[in-house]
Amino acid sequence: MALGALYAGAAGRLPDPLASHFAGGRADGFSSVPGFLAGCLAVLLVLGVGCGLFVQLRAHTPEVPWLIAGSYATAAALGYAMCRTLLANVDAADAAAVRIPQWQPAVDLGVALLAGALGRLLAGAAPPPPRRARGATPRLDLPDGTTAGWSRTISSSPLVVLGVVMLGAGLVVGLLAGWLSGAGLLLGGAAVLPLASVRVTVDRRGLALSPALLPGRFRFRHIPLDRIAEADSRRISCFAEFGGWGYRIRAGGSGLVLRSGEGIVVRLTNGKEFVVTVDDAATAVALLNTYTDRARARQGG
Repeated sequence: MALGALYAGAAGRLPDPLASHFAGGRADGFSSVPGFLAGCLAVLLVLGVGCGLFVQLRAHTPEVPWLIAGSYATAAALGYAMCRTLLANVDAADAAAVRIPQWQPAVDLGVALLAGALGRLLAGAAPPPPRRARGATPRLDLPDGTTAGWSRTISSSPLVVLGVVMLGAGLVVGLLAGWLSGAGLLLGGAAVLPLASVRVTVDRRGLALSPALLPGRFRFRHIPLDRIAEADSRRISCFAEFGGWGYRIRAGGSGLVLRSGEGIVVRLTNGKEFVVTVDDAATAVALLNTYTDRARARQGG
């Protein structure tokens, strides 16, 4: 996003070809502007997908927080190097004359260390405690024939900020470089903001997740009782287990994780899990298990 915004602001001030590689501070490699941008985006995309898959494959191992920290450090170092290369070319009449100060590698290292430290901090503690045995999860003492409901709203300030920043950047890029160029950022912001505040509901129909910013009839996930084997609650680390905030998909399940902490873990009848981080998860789990038992009893199971 930073690279795209930087390019949008400097698009008419770059030489073509531009200096894309340096040795001893002097330009020794050149690329067309579209080629440079496409290469940068491809590298960042491959890095993001690769790191995400690697973390998910080792989701329950102690080294996951350090893998996340390394991913942050690598992405920040590469992104900073790409941005400062683009900046170095701004207003250059001849790409061969572009120079990078000798102290820039030290700044690269500092950026990587700071980003790695932030990633390690956000990753939190790694592997969650083992599951409880089936049947050991709590139930709510709800008399036969009575019904109850439970609902809480969970919000994520980082996702709100990200959504607003993406929309703002999309507007800036759209105004400066055309709306087609800014469409990706605008769509990304529009997709992120509904996930930034979500109402979680448990009732006789199952578990439902609805965007708090939209009318109640809009739901992006509903799990009926007949698809639930059992529910439990435990502490969830969003970075160690899922690699970040938002709606996440990993091997064996998926989840809406807007922060680390207490959460509902629903084990589905197909063997997968669905996780949602929310306050008072224990009450939600007890009510959900009670309704699941009732539904199973009615079906003769």
